[in-house]
Amino acid sequence: RMINSSNGNQLVAIELCYENINGSCIKTSYSLGPRVFLYLVFGFGIVLAVFGNLLVMISILHFKQLHSPANFLIASLSCADFLVGVTVMPFSMVRLVESCWYFGESYCKFHSSFDGSFCYSSIFHLCFISIDRYIAVTDPLVYPTKFTLSVSGICILLSWFLATTYSFSLFYTGANDDGLEELVSALTCVGGCQIAMNQNWVLVDFLLFFIPTLVMVILYCKIFLVAKQQARKIESMSNQTESSSESYKARVSKRERKAAKTLGIAVIAFVISWFPYFIETLVDAYLGFITPTYIYEIFIWLTYYNSAMNPLIYAFFYPWFRRAIKFIITGKVFRGHSSTIDLFSEKKLLD
Repeated sequence: RMINSSNGNQLVAIELCYENINGSCIKTSYSLGPRVFLYLVFGFGIVLAVFGNLLVMISILHFKQLHSPANFLIASLSCADFLVGVTVMPFSMVRLVESCWYFGESYCKFHSSFDGSFCYSSIFHLCFISIDRYIAVTDPLVYPTKFTLSVSGICILLSWFLATTYSFSLFYTGANDDGLEELVSALTCVGGCQIAMNQNWVLVDFLLFFIPTLVMVILYCKIFLVAKQQARKIESMSNQTESSSESYKARVSKRERKAAKTLGIAVIAFVISWFPYFIETLVDAYLGFITPTYIYEIFIWLTYYNSAMNPLIYAFFYPWFRRAIKFIITGKVFRGHSSTIDLFSEKKLLD
């Protein structure tokens, strides 16, 4: 479409998302080189999020040795990250690179609801995991009787129910943009998918992120203090004759501390990924939505990439996960009795 420029002397070509539809959004896509580069970068993140988390879920659900309350929480967390890679990231990638929403108005709301659901589900899962690790490290021998399969199941159900109920209710009742009718009307066009959040709900969003995150940080600080004390105690006992029960307690404590350290790194990665986004949305809502779109997109994709990070963290710190991946990738997971393999053994399992 051709329109007059501001001085009225020349015509400027304007590209629209839908050329033959009145009220179409203006398209401002990238040239071929940057488009290919962005598709590769974002596509790589999607592949990592989808297949990395799929490997985590298959590993924990297939190998009986990994069937524990804590690991089921990790598998459920991976499911949330997997669903981000399937239902959110690909559509956000096309919207960013093409600067248009080609997936219909109804899926726009679904997309935003999925985004919120899986985000808060991850937060709640990580919060419950930090509670699990705190009990495991501070009282490792009593821990199996406190954090049972049924307790883990309740934590998983609560994480999913609270997150999905909140997100879908918020977007499908329209409460998110109450008082922003003029802004929404100005932004609305065919081929757009902009979700506005008023100050009240932005604040609620931030608190739903900040409070569980604060709980996680406090618990992990306590965990590492206890772990340090335990390590000193075990070291002081190393030159003395240990009873078998003391030796067993030391081994259990060491294992639980290592698991807490790994999951602590996952929590740190989560906070680094999500904190800038929540701060930006909070500040933006109170300053009249002045943040440039590209800044917002950088922050949102930083959060999406977090969904791909946990499998990389597990692969780096958990030898059992690396062994499980080898079994799955080589197809040996389909062999009879493969589910009973000892993944914690130092022997070569693929021989």
